Amino acid sequence: MKLYRFLTGPDDATFCHKVTAAVNKGWHLFGSPTYSFDAETKTMRCGQAVVKDVEGHDYEAGVTKLSDY
Repeated sequence: MKLYRFLTGPDDATFCHKVTAAVNKGWHLFGSPTYSFDAETKTMRCGQAVVKDVEGHDYEAGVTKLSDY
């Protein structure tokens, strides 16, 4: 199965650590990172899509927990 996640977070080191942790668990960057202003909180937010191929498992919407991979 191919899994997809979109990681988001504030523009600080915690976002970089989140992406780094995903890459070290076998996820691969997918596309360019995003960067936008959150007018409600008046902060900048980052986003990065990641994908991962997992052999021997079938994806089930609402059942498969992405955090398990």
